[in-house]
Amino acid sequence: MKWGQSSFDNFRAVPPGRGIVHQVNLEWIATVAREEEGLWLPDSLVGTDSHTTMINGLGVLGWGVGGIEAEAVMLGQPIYMLLPEVVGMELTGSLSPGVTATDMALRIVEMLRGHGVVGRFVEFYGEGLDSLSLPDRATIANMAPEYGATCGFFPADSTTMNYLKNSGREQSMVDDIENYLRANRLFRTESDSPPLFTSTLKLDLSSVESSLAGPKRPQDRVALSGMREHWRESLTAPVGHSGHGVDQSDVSATQNLSDRDGELSHGSVVIAAITSCTNTSNPSVMVAAGLLAKNAVNAGLSIKPWVKPSLAPGSRVVTEYLEAANLDGDLSILGFNTVGYGCTTCIGNSGPLDDDIEYAIDSADLVVGSVLSGNRNFEGRVHAKVKANYLASPPLVVAYAIAGHLDFDFSTDPMGHDSEGNPIMLADLWPSDTEISAVVSESITPEMYRDRYADVLSEPKWESIPATTSQLYNWDPDSTYVRRPTFLSGIPRNIEPIDPILGARALLMLDDSVTTDHISPAGAFASSSSAGLYLTDRGVSPRDFNSYGSRRGNHEVMMRGTFANVRIRNMLAPETTGGFTTHMTSGDVVSIFEASRRYRDEGTPLIVIAGSQYGTGSSRDWAAKGPLLLGVRAVIATSFERIHRSNLVGMGILPLTFAEGDDAYSLGLDGTESFDIPADIALEPGQNIPIMARKEGGSTIRFEAVVRLDTPVEVEYYRNGGILQTVLRGLAD
Repeated sequence: MKWGQSSFDNFRAVPPGRGIVHQVNLEWIATVAREEEGLWLPDSLVGTDSHTTMINGLGVLGWGVGGIEAEAVMLGQPIYMLLPEVVGMELTGSLSPGVTATDMALRIVEMLRGHGVVGRFVEFYGEGLDSLSLPDRATIANMAPEYGATCGFFPADSTTMNYLKNSGREQSMVDDIENYLRANRLFRTESDSPPLFTSTLKLDLSSVESSLAGPKRPQDRVALSGMREHWRESLTAPVGHSGHGVDQSDVSATQNLSDRDGELSHGSVVIAAITSCTNTSNPSVMVAAGLLAKNAVNAGLSIKPWVKPSLAPGSRVVTEYLEAANLDGDLSILGFNTVGYGCTTCIGNSGPLDDDIEYAIDSADLVVGSVLSGNRNFEGRVHAKVKANYLASPPLVVAYAIAGHLDFDFSTDPMGHDSEGNPIMLADLWPSDTEISAVVSESITPEMYRDRYADVLSEPKWESIPATTSQLYNWDPDSTYVRRPTFLSGIPRNIEPIDPILGARALLMLDDSVTTDHISPAGAFASSSSAGLYLTDRGVSPRDFNSYGSRRGNHEVMMRGTFANVRIRNMLAPETTGGFTTHMTSGDVVSIFEASRRYRDEGTPLIVIAGSQYGTGSSRDWAAKGPLLLGVRAVIATSFERIHRSNLVGMGILPLTFAEGDDAYSLGLDGTESFDIPADIALEPGQNIPIMARKEGGSTIRFEAVVRLDTPVEVEYYRNGGILQTVLRGLAD
């Protein structure tokens, strides 16, 4: 990044430590509309993170893409997509007292994921928008990837203009933006008729209740009032999206903590994180967390000794208004100290648990929990040893840190007792909406934003990093962080014929809702893993491994980490969890990476077989780059998430879906077959192609699959071997 800033005239970087990009964009960068060379244009955005959609709350149309596609755009390639259907979601009424924007967002995620909006735009409309602040809208828009939509758009209106002014934009600029939007009928007013939509849903905001979502997916909402019952059921339910598979005889397992006052059990909350980016843009929930912390401290309460708390504001403005409201001290007393300004616990950067906590978890084989105010709670994402992860509002994060357990009913269980022995309930600590609004109004000013962003591009530590200016990046062959990738080396000038995929073996056979975190984890990794062994061989100490996310510039690490999530369940190695498969030639159960090397040496192409919603979650391009480097030529799934399918195309991997009504099980596939896929035919968008699967005994299964190259342009990408190959050949011409 520093090299790019030094070497390119049209590239600037907001230094690390200033805030997460989505919130900085909301508070400072975005314009909604602007003048360029005498012509006014609506603002738009394409970002390399799935939560780019947060800016939709400001009335800016934007969405996330994979890094592969973004790189092509920076090289002059347009973005192509099928004309999307637009789903309208009507909001009516207003939230009940004590119900937060987070609760609303979780309910919307549940509804829209159930409706099915993958590859579609969602636009919010209705009189309920009038009761939502701009940060409330941004909270909902941020979670568009969680409900599967390309974007979650809110039209600009008077609320938008007020936010622009209150976040420090100049009044004259705001007036010009409003005039432009009104002149082009892009400004929402109360008299507007509802737009025409492909389909519609309706939500009465007064029906929303306090909620969490988990234990493994954002769309699995749980009412706070039913959390105790849910937890007890999920603990013993079969292993799956909502179950942990603990035997009934083991539900009371505990482990004493010798150096702490207490013991761990199933459901102990060991991580409580107020983390970017969904909620930390919203002053109402951040102030609510601060006020709850203040009330708890005044009542003499503290968090449980086994809880690891953290606070990761979305920008430094958040820190300023918490300080202005005198709430930072109370959060700090409870342990919620600022750990950074960026992606932390939500992406797996939770850091290690204390040794005695990890020992207790392992000794009693405990299913412990985390409560975080982020947007992702996929298996293995938050922490490798934490199996039950719940999304919640920031004040609920504080509440669960004090309660210390998921098996807790806040309506009947006291948070503690006062000096006279009287129970202290959550209702006693929860701040009123009036109190929250007053603190927000008194603590946040336009000057706060102007002052904070006046020097946003200057950071002494960032400026001290040496960087050379050059047309090409100078790769360091000894670096274990940034290495020259192999997938763009040796590209021939002319397109080579596509070979059919013959005799392919399945590297993995996966169930539904496999996320990009399952495919390419971002968190820490063990020294015994393939990535760990690679670094150890190069003299890197395990304490210096950092995380997959921090080493994404090293393809050797990322390739070895592909499909290495500790919670991934590959049906080709059913007795294992976490990055193993059966090498069909030998029958050996080995790591995914080891199997891929064996198949490579044998000259055997590889495929992946998967269920529905394959590639949910992050726009992580390594979830496509990694499989390519492992030798994967095609993925056959019941359905794909939008960004991951696009990333596969961008890397030259053929995405295929089973015909409507079919899946691997209905066809009788078990993953032991060898597959022939006629990828060399003249492919057309959306066409059916025949696939033949040969069983070990000689019988065959023939079935049709749909080619998920959705446009002629994507067919061209695939013929070229990927989007960047296409662009580079175009530049050469």
